[in-house]
Amino acid sequence: MYRITTFYKTLVVTFGLLFWPTNVEAHLVTTGMGPVYDGIGHLLLTPEDLVPALALALYAGLRGKAPGRRALFFFPLAWLLGGFIGLGADTMPTFPLPALSFLLLGVLIAADLRLPDNVFTVLAVAVGIMHGFFNGIALKTGPSGLGLLGIMAALFVLVALVAAFVVALKPPWTRIVVRVAGSWVAAMGLLMIGWFFRGQG
Repeated sequence: MYRITTFYKTLVVTFGLLFWPTNVEAHLVTTGMGPVYDGIGHLLLTPEDLVPALALALYAGLRGKAPGRRALFFFPLAWLLGGFIGLGADTMPTFPLPALSFLLLGVLIAADLRLPDNVFTVLAVAVGIMHGFFNGIALKTGPSGLGLLGIMAALFVLVALVAAFVVALKPPWTRIVVRVAGSWVAAMGLLMIGWFFRGQG
């Protein structure tokens, strides 16, 4: 009986020590491979950035090759520009602006709306600047400008792969699958906005 009690006590103490927090880092991802990789990790592990980037790439792919090329170059550059603006900002907007990009991009994909190429370019730049701005604020105390360069590189690869994949889809049902994914993105945006207003009440 004494042995069993000692075993359980040792087990509890061991697990307590293993799960005792030594370093707490909120939001920022530290890969241990340098600031560029920290930026890449930040993008890939932050759904409020990753989902709109994927959504924009899906929408660009639905629109065809020309919008896909525009998104490939303008979107990462706009994100970088917004990030540098965010590095110099002192305050973060209170309204959840990323939720609006979820909602807008999700509706565009789900409805399969055909925007003119110039309007699409403005949309890609606006979404990139907005999300880059929030990234700049978040990365100010961490990887900073090099982290933003990592994010830009990851976005270039991500948009290239996803948009090219969607452009290559031929059967009609595959476009419906992409549009359903867009409806989920729009639903996420509505939920985010709803949670924000619920918290204000």
